Amino acid sequence: MAFPFMRSFIFLFLYRYARLIVNLWSFYTFKPIPIPENPKLTGQDVTVIVPSLEGDGDELVETIRTILDNEPFELLLVTITANRVKAEKMLERMPAYNSRIRLFTITHPNKRRQMTRAIPEVRTKITIFADDDVSWPRTALPWILAPFDTDERYGGVVTCQRLRRAVNPTFSERIWNFLGALYLERRNFDCAATTHMDGGVPCLSGRTVAYRTTILQAEPFTEAFTNEEWWFGKYQLNADDDNFITRWMVSHGWETYIQYHPEVEVQTTLENNSKFLKQCARWSRSNWRSNLTSMFSERDIWYRQPWSTYAVHLTTLSPPALLGDLLLIYLCHKATETLDGDVHGFAMRALGLWMFVSKFIKLMGHYRRYPADFLLLPVSILFGYFHGAIKIYAVVTLNVTAWGSREGADANDAERMRKRSDTERQKKQPRLSSMYPLNKVAWPPSGFASIA
Repeated sequence: MAFPFMRSFIFLFLYRYARLIVNLWSFYTFKPIPIPENPKLTGQDVTVIVPSLEGDGDELVETIRTILDNEPFELLLVTITANRVKAEKMLERMPAYNSRIRLFTITHPNKRRQMTRAIPEVRTKITIFADDDVSWPRTALPWILAPFDTDERYGGVVTCQRLRRAVNPTFSERIWNFLGALYLERRNFDCAATTHMDGGVPCLSGRTVAYRTTILQAEPFTEAFTNEEWWFGKYQLNADDDNFITRWMVSHGWETYIQYHPEVEVQTTLENNSKFLKQCARWSRSNWRSNLTSMFSERDIWYRQPWSTYAVHLTTLSPPALLGDLLLIYLCHKATETLDGDVHGFAMRALGLWMFVSKFIKLMGHYRRYPADFLLLPVSILFGYFHGAIKIYAVVTLNVTAWGSREGADANDAERMRKRSDTERQKKQPRLSSMYPLNKVAWPPSGFASIA
């Protein structure tokens, strides 16, 4: 009677933890691509595009200053028309950098269209997208360029990220910052591990990411990027921009890389209040939409990045952590209950210890830097279980394509994130059929995420 339980326990244990064991080895043996002795690419080959909703503010000033201290060719700031005057006044206060900045605007807030407003203006080989709340170290640019210099197959390079820790935070802010810092730590770990295994990067995060300009300026990319739809063409996406470009790299044969190194560590901010939960819900929705599209519509990852498919994409379909833990405990109990009492007790204690260690082992980099945060470990574990509820909430609200946590980012734009009429979709249909090869069957028939 115990044998079927043992077999089920072993299968579930290996499915859940093989990725952790292999990724631990992969992460700790990962090495960034070093800067060449005689690099062909320099800062003069780089243009940085910064989409910004407000077009002003201390964080944006810090972003522009730290980016231009790396001496790229120029920086293209794209905001909305209503905030143009504010942006111009901000730039007037930065005379030392003004000559290397060009300002553009669009009518309505739409990150993808802000990006594509500036892309045709780029005159350099490499384009970098950066959010308006990041800080670059002075050593960032040579490290970002190193993979492009090393191998022409690299089309996208992303940086590692850390949370910019708040000064004198309140207790609640410290808790939210702690959770945000672990989110970024987990992202760095997963990206470095999967990159080392098969070149897969779960998401080329738009906080700071570089691409070959020729990829972005190609007409098919612009058409697809600004007209991505979700759920059989009913909703047009503005969010999920970095997930789209990540999939585009894979489906068009480009290699990607994460430069995980202290000298290319970009600092950023996350919400330090309950809005962090809205960010988590948006990230979870993005993962659902993008991973389902990767696995069942485009399907390139199955043969190009098999390890990343198992270690990252399939986790979307895994049960929430709390249910998985309870099922493992139940199966272990049933599989060993007929054995000697000491053996049964040892098996249960060993499983409990392993499950506890697995909750923080890949976050040890954070705890080494901030040992006092180890006292908050119970908060991390409990939030991990709570995140299962967020994951379930996300999948039943996939029709929500708004940013959610950014006030004003979803306001009054008839060109995006709206339910499209049958008439509109019929008008778009000829273009859709012309962009997909006839031998590439989408799943479901109309595609989870389609190109309008």
